[in-house]
Amino acid sequence: MRLAAVAVIAALCATVVRKAVPEISIALVLAAGVFLLLAAMDALDSVVAVMNDLADTAGLSPALLSPVLKTAGIAILTHVSGAVCRDAKEGGLAAFLEVAGSALALLVALPLLQTVLSMITELL
Repeated sequence: MRLAAVAVIAALCATVVRKAVPEISIALVLAAGVFLLLAAMDALDSVVAVMNDLADTAGLSPALLSPVLKTAGIAILTHVSGAVCRDAKEGGLAAFLEVAGSALALLVALPLLQTVLSMITELL
């Protein structure tokens, strides 16, 4: 509830300020976004801990879990950064950022794909 309240208050303030000084509204939104992401870090730590426990239970190595977490992180950062770029009326930059984020996510996921393919090859 507190995070939602912070987001709504920041959005309202940014809307009011945007009419007078658009640069300040973008800085306000970025500051609120950083605050919200830092506040969510505890929840993300809990998610990572549960995923590690599940991987241990399933007998998976941490090397298989790491690309999944990195890809999710890249997706989150790309989405948030793209939204900020669009808010700053830089849609073209947001599109380039999304393409770069997709390429990086694929690059990070390649070791996982290689491991899966080698496991399938061993089964055959």
